[in-house]
Amino acid sequence: MRAIAVGAFRADPALVEIPKPEPEAGEVRVRIEYAALNPRDWQASRGTPDDGPAPCVFPLVVGVDFAGRVDMIGSGGNRFRVGDHVFGRIPAQETGAGTYCDYVSVPQDSAITHVPDGLPLRTAAALPSAGMAAAQILEIPVLHGHESLLVIGAAGGVGSCLTQLAAARDIHVIAAVRGDEHRRMADLGATATIDTTDRPLETAVRESCPDGVDALVDLVSTTPDAFAARAALVRGGGIALTTRGVAAGAARPTHVTGIDFRLEPTPVLLDVLAAGAAEGVLRVPIDIELPLEKAPQALDRNRTGGARGKTVIALIAP
Repeated sequence: MRAIAVGAFRADPALVEIPKPEPEAGEVRVRIEYAALNPRDWQASRGTPDDGPAPCVFPLVVGVDFAGRVDMIGSGGNRFRVGDHVFGRIPAQETGAGTYCDYVSVPQDSAITHVPDGLPLRTAAALPSAGMAAAQILEIPVLHGHESLLVIGAAGGVGSCLTQLAAARDIHVIAAVRGDEHRRMADLGATATIDTTDRPLETAVRESCPDGVDALVDLVSTTPDAFAARAALVRGGGIALTTRGVAAGAARPTHVTGIDFRLEPTPVLLDVLAAGAAEGVLRVPIDIELPLEKAPQALDRNRTGGARGKTVIALIAP
């Protein structure tokens, strides 16, 4: 089968041919129709042998999010049937398996669920990582209605979902983006939008919130120092959360609680998000759709920043 994979850490992703996986007991094999790009995809391919909880096996297939049709069922009991339309996120594995490929085998009790009627597969593929991250971030107890939330990197997949879900809870979202995204972010529910290419983020935040914001979600900063500078914009008793794993090493203000967010995928959460998307309550902005062979260029584009919604990889020709 076709796959986008790397043969070693920091190698360039490339289109290769690898064997089709065979589902083991309790697994389902999915014929993937769409995969979605996440920053984790290129980060994982450029990691080091010490990264992550489990060793990687090469070739390492890129990707974690997918949507498609169940193609084969492993032995034993299973909640799916051949032909079911499903979507989800593959668990951390030792095999190098990913979703930028024609087929993937996943445990039937992992973060995989049925695609509800009315939800296009390409939209379902874009939901798992971004949608679940946004929903779980909002479960942090300190976030309540009528408080202010600064989202740095709000134009991307997680930021777009987070802005909508937070606004639905009457949280005042300040969306920090690169470029003129004022109208789009306002449509998603942002109270204010800051173009960080137009003026310094710190200046803009201090003007609108002199006492600091109640909470910060930083989807962008890759160093402890950069995250600490953003955390200084949070008021006393507030929180500063990062999805990039840099809070533990950041010399942030003592009055601010730093959080390194870790996603905990569940099929129940996927069902809730999919229902919201199918009903039009949650919009999943898709920036661009590309064929599998263009995935390496899409990874390069995402690495340079400035994402506008989600990038999806199409594996079946229309």
